[in-house]
Amino acid sequence: MSHRIIIVDDHPLFRSALRQTLEGETNGFVFEEAGDIEGLSGALEANRDCDLVLLDLNMPGVRGFSGLLLLRAQFPDVPVMVVSAVEDPSVIRRCFDLGASGYLSKSESAARIRSSIDTVLAGGLWLPEGVSLESEGDEDEQSEMLARLATLTPQQVRVLMMLSDGLMNKQIAYELSISEATVKAHVSAILQKLNVDSRTQAVIAASKIEQGQFAQLVDGVEEV
Repeated sequence: MSHRIIIVDDHPLFRSALRQTLEGETNGFVFEEAGDIEGLSGALEANRDCDLVLLDLNMPGVRGFSGLLLLRAQFPDVPVMVVSAVEDPSVIRRCFDLGASGYLSKSESAARIRSSIDTVLAGGLWLPEGVSLESEGDEDEQSEMLARLATLTPQQVRVLMMLSDGLMNKQIAYELSISEATVKAHVSAILQKLNVDSRTQAVIAASKIEQGQFAQLVDGVEEV
């Protein structure tokens, strides 16, 4: 059986090494590569028949979980396994909250990489050894916010990312080639879905689920 797998990472050497690792031990797999979320979106728009996306969390143009959030919103039927150097258990759990089917550390051996691919393609979940999906402490609040974020449409995710970058409605409209009225409608929908009262609160709410190195709080953004 042939499986189409797309490797998404901004480092060509890592993409090549991962591809060689998998090609050496698999039969009938078709591999493609993308260096960013835009390249991945283009590949999936051209052909949505994809068995697995191997996605790096930290790439240019995305921050924290925003790439995974956007991918799941735009292509909810495509299985995704995160491949990352980040080994924080809370980050791993948040990825599963957002719909990931697996989480693979970049430090794993070739044998475990191949096992993880086989497991996810068979419909299972893959977690690093010693990591549980049970939330700890204040992670329940984060899980609730992630569930709300997961209800956003792809365009609403893009708008929220731009709000987090401090862009005003006029700038967002220009970047997305839409009207300011449409931007305001998206912002209003975002506030309702996240159960917050202002765009500042929406940015802070989204930032709270970005653990450690992902956190980038934005102050003083324009009110609706």
